[in-house]
Amino acid sequence: MKWLAAILSCMLLSVPALAREITPAERRETASELSFDRYNANLPACADPSVLGNISHNFEHKEAKFWNTNVRIIGFERVQEVAFRPWGLDYIPRRYCSGTVIVSDGFKRRVNFSIGEDMGFIGIGWGADYCIDGFDRNYAYAPHCKQALP
Repeated sequence: MKWLAAILSCMLLSVPALAREITPAERRETASELSFDRYNANLPACADPSVLGNISHNFEHKEAKFWNTNVRIIGFERVQEVAFRPWGLDYIPRRYCSGTVIVSDGFKRRVNFSIGEDMGFIGIGWGADYCIDGFDRNYAYAPHCKQALP
């Protein structure tokens, strides 16, 4: 019984040691103090035309180059934000979104995507990572693109 009490008290005393101070990504110390090293959490909205255009362009390019199809996105419907910075302030700012796409094959499909700061080409600007249900051919976000959301 003494061993159980000793183990239990050690576990309870170790819990505060696991806590850490949360520093927002915007105030994080960096190796150099250049202004572009810090995050500012200014991300475009989910239904921003530049975001939707980026997703459309990347989808069309991927389908043509890797899957040898001419499928493209015709339009977007009911695009809405699912979460903004769901894991806390000290992680890279991301906005998670979901909606419906109308694809040129005549079907409406679910699209899940995230917009991340400094996730653009070579880490400059925002970048969008997306998954369209039925077109996740390598199952990177399986099942049914659920892994593209937080």
